[in-house]
Amino acid sequence: MYENVFQPLKVGGVTLHNRIVRTAHSTGAGWVDTSDAFMAYHTERAKGGVALSILEIAGVHPSAPTHIPVYDDRVLGGYEKLMASIRPHGMKVFQQLWHGGSATGVNPLGGAPWSASDVPNPRTGVVPRPMTKGMIDEVVASFARAARRVKDGGLDGIEIHAAHGYLVGQFLSPATNHREDEYGGTFENRNRFLVEILEAIRNEVGADFPLGIRLSADEEVPGGMRPDDTVQVAKYSEHLVDFVDVSLGSYYRFYKLLSTMDDPLGYELPKSEAVTRELSVPTMVTGRIMTLDHADHVVGSGIADMVSMVRALIADPYLVAKARDGREAEIRPCIGSSQGCVGLLMSTGKMACVVNIAAGQEHKTQFEVPEKAAVRKKVVIVGGGPAGLEAARTAALRGHDVVLFEMQKSLGGQVAIAATAPHRADIGAITRWLAEEVKRLGVDVRLSTPVDPDIINEEKPDEVIIATGSSPRRDGFQAARPAEPIPGIDMAHVYTPWDVFGFGGRAKVGKHAVVFDDTGSYEAISVADKLMEAGAHVTFVTRYETIGASVPYPPATVLPARERLFSGSFEFLPTSAVRRITQDAVHVEVVGTERPRILPADTVVVCGFNSSNRELADALAGSSFPVHLVGDANGSRTIQVAVRDAALVARAV
Repeated sequence: MYENVFQPLKVGGVTLHNRIVRTAHSTGAGWVDTSDAFMAYHTERAKGGVALSILEIAGVHPSAPTHIPVYDDRVLGGYEKLMASIRPHGMKVFQQLWHGGSATGVNPLGGAPWSASDVPNPRTGVVPRPMTKGMIDEVVASFARAARRVKDGGLDGIEIHAAHGYLVGQFLSPATNHREDEYGGTFENRNRFLVEILEAIRNEVGADFPLGIRLSADEEVPGGMRPDDTVQVAKYSEHLVDFVDVSLGSYYRFYKLLSTMDDPLGYELPKSEAVTRELSVPTMVTGRIMTLDHADHVVGSGIADMVSMVRALIADPYLVAKARDGREAEIRPCIGSSQGCVGLLMSTGKMACVVNIAAGQEHKTQFEVPEKAAVRKKVVIVGGGPAGLEAARTAALRGHDVVLFEMQKSLGGQVAIAATAPHRADIGAITRWLAEEVKRLGVDVRLSTPVDPDIINEEKPDEVIIATGSSPRRDGFQAARPAEPIPGIDMAHVYTPWDVFGFGGRAKVGKHAVVFDDTGSYEAISVADKLMEAGAHVTFVTRYETIGASVPYPPATVLPARERLFSGSFEFLPTSAVRRITQDAVHVEVVGTERPRILPADTVVVCGFNSSNRELADALAGSSFPVHLVGDANGSRTIQVAVRDAALVARAV
């Protein structure tokens, strides 16, 4: 099985033991001389069977430094420590060398950031300084010196980041290179900076040390690089490199660098393939490739020689080893929301994962349940959503006898509801997997079973975990007017999100729908998608300034949905509150003003805060056994918090 991805591959002077790699991505961890987090994160994936990891950006010059200090000899000690941890597991490690150019925003040396031309970056809004010949020569030399440190530090290879609109890409792209000297204008001139970097590195590290480039197949910006252009760039430099890593996007459409479940699996491949099939050196692709089946097809069909599976390996670092050992069913799936990895990293500086509580915390939290419990207990869990299922799986792995009660006829909780929304089916992967896991582990699952204190007491539990979730409020509460319920909330054409998806009620969708978003979560987006799918014109009203404002880092996690919504029959009203609902309209006003607006509506959906279902926990207060609240029953509103809290409670039982 997987005979294509488990074939070795020679890249320059090294041999990879399989074709599964991890392209460079930020971790939010400090360098190894300040914390063990970075080293533990990469070592865990090495143990899991990954063939190659490319370390995240290392700034080669003090004008654009990163936390990997490759511009200074002090990086050497960190490299040696890192490789001492990774080397025994057989994974090769390359370093991505980088200069951000205008994307850095701030130049620590003073003045504006450096770039090919004075084109402001859409992320920073700063007008950069066009580089002089002296600056160009200095940066080229810095790339070469950094490459020497990578080799001297014991790493296995180098990748030059020439994608995503960073400095090298700013020279390559006609959209950002407006120069009229020998580094601008013609194709050869725009490629001169990259070629000089590659030649300088080759002179420094020799012909056998692996050297590659990362390119954007398509920058996704008018006037920028398209696949035909990228093919030319790759072929022009092919004689100097050992591999080409093809990606997608730039800061002009940030989410295309990263993707969410809004994009199909393998969404980058059509454009990447247009580049990779034209090259003779080994190639690498990425972009929502979540299973080894898919990766094996990519390699077997000749699309690329190596496949990057970054987020799938964040969710389960042992993906490769489990598949190799015939344990594919035990691989914890990535759901592709980008909210834990990209979203949290960009908004807080720390990486996590919606489904893996150990991601980014490997130095202090084990991925899998660390050990069996000293005393075997009977653990009763109420609720079969993500929190209850995670608690049940963890408790079973610890050796406990576990009984799981679920009131509905199937497992999944609110995740099962969310997964019925357009473009959100992948979110259900985690609860489907957890359901299969509790079955594999012998958990006693009792469906269609409402629970009261008597039923719990009859089980004679040693510990009880309440994961009964939450339910939509129907009392007209809105955060901007907490003391004033929305008049008209009880009218027949006013619904909750659950009603829209057919859980607990069924919405009758008319021609003019108003969606009121009071939480800024993805829920209202899904409701709007569903209503538009049913043919309604949707007016989206929210107290926030943007759609999905509470979702971590909307430019990466919400932007694809925003583009989709605004492409349809959709209108957006930000910073607004609902004054009242009538039979045929919704009366709204901008928060802080009394300026009214009347919106025609025959369908109204209020996406507000839920009420935690903690009645059972309250009734069990004072019992002879401990009672733990997890998930939405404890006030959380995200899958990530629900999974984390449930896992930690069950690990402590």
